[in-house]
Amino acid sequence: MLQLRKLSAQLLGILVIVLLASCTEQERSHMIGITGEVDQAIAESLSFGIIFPMADPSYELITEHAEMMAQTHNIRLLVAAPDEANLEQQIRIMESMIRQKVDGIAISPVDAEALEPVINQAIDNNIPVICFESDAPNSKRLSFIGADNYETGRQLGIATNKLLNNKGMIIVGTGMSDMLSLKQRLEGLLNYINEETEIEVLQVKYNEGKKDIAIEKLEEMINEHPHFSAFLSLDSVSSSASILIWKAAGMNRYVLSIGKTAESETAIHNGQIHTIISQNEHSWGSTIIDTLMKANQQTVIPSFIDMGIEELNTTKQ
Repeated sequence: MLQLRKLSAQLLGILVIVLLASCTEQERSHMIGITGEVDQAIAESLSFGIIFPMADPSYELITEHAEMMAQTHNIRLLVAAPDEANLEQQIRIMESMIRQKVDGIAISPVDAEALEPVINQAIDNNIPVICFESDAPNSKRLSFIGADNYETGRQLGIATNKLLNNKGMIIVGTGMSDMLSLKQRLEGLLNYINEETEIEVLQVKYNEGKKDIAIEKLEEMINEHPHFSAFLSLDSVSSSASILIWKAAGMNRYVLSIGKTAESETAIHNGQIHTIISQNEHSWGSTIIDTLMKANQQTVIPSFIDMGIEELNTTKQ
């Protein structure tokens, strides 16, 4: 059996093991595969695909847990992501997996509406599709794995209000402007802050899934609003940018972030992040594999698999 190495941040944008044969060179970024012996309980081994919005270290833990679960059940796993958030590449990767006739696909769609037709195409070809992290609720997808993103944004607002004692000024960084989960998080945050607190939202800026833009936008907000009280990050790219800037500049303002990653956990221990609102991302990988297995067994699965919301901070870890 081919043993799959642990992914590292340095390899996230590189083609590692398995190429989807019909993809272009640009589309083949960050694709990996596992092969396993045929399980005697089934006629042939299953193959599942996982499609991330982009190659980013924040998805390492999900991948690792999915790999372990897949190996346990002799499932061949394809994990794919564009180098950077890219709708067209996500569509082409999805189309390639459909042509390969994989037995199930899990996708975190960068644009729910635009990806709806290709998700429906997979379902029409008898390939189960589930969404995770961000949903495509109007598609034929079978289930969504994640948490209520509106409520997640609201919980970030509640944590901010407690920390700032109902006063102060915040700046906000977020990722892809078309990604449904990020829209919902921002809506939940702003509705709570504007309706239930005296906190002023100074500015919101998007990075479109690119770390260099996230750094640039955060530096702009800091320069334009030097008296801000806290920076709120709605995505892992914004969070990573804040960690880098806080380290370099020795900033002592609060950072509150959505999404638990290895990097953000280290930052909370080091005091660069005060609060993390987690959607229990560490459980997504195994849940994805389990759900796709159930779909192949014709087991009825819920349309929403709620992974819950957890708050972590410097006093509660």
